[in-house]
Amino acid sequence: MKARKRVVEEVSFQLAPMIDMTFLLLVFFMVTTKISKEKTSVQVRLPVATSAVVPSDVSNRDIVSLDEKGNLYIGDRPVDKKELQAWLKQRFIDYPPPQIYIRADSKTPAKKIKEIMRFASEAGAINIIFGSYQKD
Repeated sequence: MKARKRVVEEVSFQLAPMIDMTFLLLVFFMVTTKISKEKTSVQVRLPVATSAVVPSDVSNRDIVSLDEKGNLYIGDRPVDKKELQAWLKQRFIDYPPPQIYIRADSKTPAKKIKEIMRFASEAGAINIIFGSYQKD
């Protein structure tokens, strides 16, 4: 009796589906990630505070900036007071409760900052942080 020789098939690893999946994951994360760096492109000289605490993550916050002349910006788009109020109210409807990150120039009058805080509280914002540098 002759013993049959088994044909040994080579096991191969398909690399193309793995590359496709990696590419799809990369595109997914690039599209869904909110990049907050681009929204802070407005040139603002933040004040220095001795008790400043750097937040660990500001990526889920809406950024409102005030330059030294009192001009308002949502992200990097200039707006007026009425547009800001309407936008904040819409944010509360779409994504309650809105979380606001206020970046005000060190020369911005406190009255302007207080007004922005009032708009945010009227819109329902319960978590507002201010941008500042930590004094060494």
